[in-house]
Amino acid sequence: MQELNPKLADEGRSTQVAPDRTLREFNLLRWFSVVSLLIIASVAVGLGYVSTQFVVNDAVERDAMLTAQFIQAMAKAEVRHSRIPPGTTMAELLDPRLDHEHPYVSADLAASTRIEFLDHVEHLPDTLLSNVYALDRTIVWSTNPALIGQKIVGDDDLDESFNSQVPVSASYHKANEDREEQKFQREPEYLFIENYIPMFDDSGTKVLSMVEVYKEPRDLVRRIQRGYVLIWTSTLLGGALIYFGLFWIVRRAASMLQTQQTQLVASETFVALGEMSSAVAHSLRNPLANIRSSAELAQEIASEHSQKNIGDIISQVDRMSRWVRELLVSLRPLKDDAEAVDLRAAVDDTCHAFAQQIERNKVQLQVSAPEQALVVSQPVLLTQILNSLFSNALEAMPGGGRLTLDVVELTSERQFQLTLSDTGKGMSQQQERMVFKPFFTTKQGGLGVGLVLVKRIMERFGGAVSLTSRIEEGTRVCLTFKIATGGDHGAQHPGGRG
Repeated sequence: MQELNPKLADEGRSTQVAPDRTLREFNLLRWFSVVSLLIIASVAVGLGYVSTQFVVNDAVERDAMLTAQFIQAMAKAEVRHSRIPPGTTMAELLDPRLDHEHPYVSADLAASTRIEFLDHVEHLPDTLLSNVYALDRTIVWSTNPALIGQKIVGDDDLDESFNSQVPVSASYHKANEDREEQKFQREPEYLFIENYIPMFDDSGTKVLSMVEVYKEPRDLVRRIQRGYVLIWTSTLLGGALIYFGLFWIVRRAASMLQTQQTQLVASETFVALGEMSSAVAHSLRNPLANIRSSAELAQEIASEHSQKNIGDIISQVDRMSRWVRELLVSLRPLKDDAEAVDLRAAVDDTCHAFAQQIERNKVQLQVSAPEQALVVSQPVLLTQILNSLFSNALEAMPGGGRLTLDVVELTSERQFQLTLSDTGKGMSQQQERMVFKPFFTTKQGGLGVGLVLVKRIMERFGGAVSLTSRIEEGTRVCLTFKIATGGDHGAQHPGGRG
């Protein structure tokens, strides 16, 4: 035997796999779930971070502004309290090295005024450390005596405040060991603020000294922490609410799109099959009629031996004609005209129509239904549903059995429920899942459109159909009808109009 070229085999496999890859459906719900979660989470985290930073920065700046205003006002008040001559400010008195250089202020008065002011600075609430810098960046006073006399070089914030003549503040979570002026006598617990407060001369245009205050505003920290909790909780809840709201909308839209797509495919299939079946039916009707007529004529003059064969011909022709009719009916567009139809009357008519076959198959029939049950349907279509279900049930019990039909009213749901149960051969789970698929059948020679048509009719009038079955135990079909209200047309008997 000639061996197959491996290269050609690979190419064959690739041509078979490629269409599967190109036909993969776009899963809207899955992609939305992932992408929207990433986007909303990113936006929520970004908003939360920006909001918390704004809260911290705004709180720190406001605290620094209040501290600067308080110290500058306190300095002016001490100068007035000590009756310092006009033209001299606290900024000139903070450097003890210049006590003897003030022309109108004695050294003792300068020292006492300075001590009073620094005592207020030292006892500011939540203070970790306070320093006073002279113009040459030397610490001339500090709550930490070890720092007095040290000259600080390379402090950008200190230089900025001297040069810009405005208070400069910064917040920290941990002391910087490389900075000599951050030598606290106790370690801060969470957040501390560094404030550089410039002290001006009498003209207010030149900075002569600088007051540095390190504060740990515990009340402010508690407020910031509460703000953190509030912001992040609101952000997470808001993001979750937006995500699940959009998820619900997209999930519903995806479900509707999938349903519409399925209905569209089914409609296109039924339209194509309808055109095909119509052409086939018109082509077969006349030949089948001629065959049946010829067979009937031949049966009249045929011998007794040939009677059985001719009868089989007529039986098979009738079966083919019935297939053609079922195919045409199943593929014909259904009308939406809903009517109030008496379900009990339809059941009685169907039982009467199948009475001979029920007796011939030795089937026990049990019917339980109210005297009148008005449902939303159409008389002809309702009769067709019941005929199809009865036919299937009787064919499943060729050797006899029990056929039970119950009609009950579901008052709370405004529905009538019809349950048809047989004790026939039943179906497997796989067959049960496929039973409402077009052209799927478990009967030899069946067409596979009966239950499909039942499902289409029930759904068209707002009802539903379900089926459960077990092998060798039987099948149970449940039909749910909407109860007809006063807005529907008058009750119709399945056999004809009113």
